[in-house]
Amino acid sequence: MSRIWPWESSAVSWWPTTLEHGDLVLRPLHWSDATAWADLRRRNQAWLRPWDATDPDGGTRPTFRQMVSSLNRQARAGHCLPWAIAVRTGAADEPVLAGQLTVSTITWGAARSCSIGYWIDAGLAGRGLVPQAVALAGDFVFDALRLHRVEINIRPENAASLRVVEKLRFRDEGLRERFLHIDGQWADHRTFALTREDMSGSFLERLQSTTA
Repeated sequence: MSRIWPWESSAVSWWPTTLEHGDLVLRPLHWSDATAWADLRRRNQAWLRPWDATDPDGGTRPTFRQMVSSLNRQARAGHCLPWAIAVRTGAADEPVLAGQLTVSTITWGAARSCSIGYWIDAGLAGRGLVPQAVALAGDFVFDALRLHRVEINIRPENAASLRVVEKLRFRDEGLRERFLHIDGQWADHRTFALTREDMSGSFLERLQSTTA
């Protein structure tokens, strides 16, 4: 009898999914986000450029609409979870677009693994929002998708991102040389990971115990 994987079952739908914790919301990107997203990227160009993935062949970047459509197709196929990071700035306010978190390279079968990447508005950095977002995503992929391993790859000089994995107590698995094409060149990354065996509670509990 053939095995039915989660994304193949009509009874199970992982996307679209919205997650919330306090003022933080992880939600799908929408075409209506185009103006806010473009403004956010423009204001944060210098902040994000050293960490942005680039095409080694120099290909043209997709439009926002093309990007959202492609990500949603991949999400429905079970290959990624492309969330917008949104933040409530007041009790009655609509959450404001603040960045992105993407669970990518979801691998099923014997591996059951994924990678997490993220970026956030420089004006909101250092407030603990990205560790919370990673914790929400980590709990979802472990509990809902039943994955076994989560990894995050970070350039060694990216101090802000290194603080995220430090707060969540990811295991440092060492340097991967020339791992990804970043800002126009092949760049080294350090790989950090957690598996189910590393967890005694949820990602959010892990974060809270570190920051308490």
